[in-house]
Amino acid sequence: MTGKREVEIREALREAIDEEMARDSLVFILGEEVAEYNGAYKVTKGLLDKYGPGRVIDTPITEAGFAGMAIGAAMMGLRPIVEFMSFNFSFVAFDQIVNNAFKMHYMSGDRFKVPIVFRGPNGAAARVSCQHSHNVESIYGQLPGCIIIAPSTAHDAKGLLKSAIRCDNPVLFLENELMYGRREEIPDGEFLVPIGKAKVRKAGADLTLISHGRMLLFCEEAAGVMQKKGVDVEIIDLRTIKPLDIATIVQSVRKTKRAVIVEEGHSFAGIAAEVAMQIQEHVFDFLDAPIGRVCQMETPLPYSPPLEAETIPNTKRIVRKIEETMG
Repeated sequence: MTGKREVEIREALREAIDEEMARDSLVFILGEEVAEYNGAYKVTKGLLDKYGPGRVIDTPITEAGFAGMAIGAAMMGLRPIVEFMSFNFSFVAFDQIVNNAFKMHYMSGDRFKVPIVFRGPNGAAARVSCQHSHNVESIYGQLPGCIIIAPSTAHDAKGLLKSAIRCDNPVLFLENELMYGRREEIPDGEFLVPIGKAKVRKAGADLTLISHGRMLLFCEEAAGVMQKKGVDVEIIDLRTIKPLDIATIVQSVRKTKRAVIVEEGHSFAGIAAEVAMQIQEHVFDFLDAPIGRVCQMETPLPYSPPLEAETIPNTKRIVRKIEETMG
C-alpha cells in the first residue's frame, strides 16, 4: 500500500525535477541562481551537487539569451527546464518564447519539436510591486502553440511538472512565490497528473466556483463562509489553463445552474472572460443567473500592503459576488 508524506510545494517541485533528471539524461535546468545559490526560492536545492554544472546551469541576468539558448537546445533534442525568477521577467524574452518556442513546430513543417518547460513564480507575492506581480496566463494563453499549467497543491505541482517535462510541446508552468512554503501531503513514489484535466476540489449543489493557482485558497475560504449561510458551493480547480477542460466545467454548471470565476489577473480579456464565454456557449440554457467573475482591479498592483490586499481577489470580494449571483 502506498503511503503519504508531507512536503512543501517547493520540495514537490524539486522532487519532480530530480526524478525526471534521473530518469532522462536529456533533461537539464538553467536560470538565474539555480545552481550555486540553490535557486532563488530553493526549488533546485542540492541539484548542482547531484548532477553537476553541465546539467544545472547558472545564467547571467539575460532572459532573452538563456531562453533562446534553451529553445535551440530543445530543437536539437534536449529537454530543458528554464526557471524565471519571476514570470514578469519572461517579457524580456517574449520574442524568443512566442516567435520561436511557440511557433517553431508549425513554421518548420513538423521538422522540429520544442520540448521545453518555462517555470517560475507568477502573479503577486508580498509587496514586490507591479513590475514583479503581473499574471501572464491571459497574455500567453492568447497565442497558439503552448500549454499553460497552474497547480494549486503540492500533489499537482509534482505530478503536473513531471508530465510537463515529458511533453514534446512548450509548457508554461506557473507557480506562486507565496505558496512555495505551503505544506501538504503527497503520495510516496512516482506519480503523474495528466495535462488538460481540471479537478473538482469540493462537490456542491448551488453554485460552481472556478479558479486556479493561489486563488483556490480564497475560494475555499469563501465556500466555507457560504456553507454557514446555507449555500453549497462546488469548487473547480482548472489546474491546466490551456488546454481548458471545459467538459468538467460544463458538467458542474449543468448541475448547479450558477457560476462564478475567480482570477488573480485583470478582468479585460482575461482567463475568466474566456471561461465565461465558453460556459455561455455550452450551457446557456442551464444558467439561472448571469455568470460572475472576481478579478484583479484594473490598475498596476500597488506596493502598499492594504491596497495590494484590496486590489487582488480576496475572500470578502468572492463572498460578495457569490451572494450577488445567488440573488
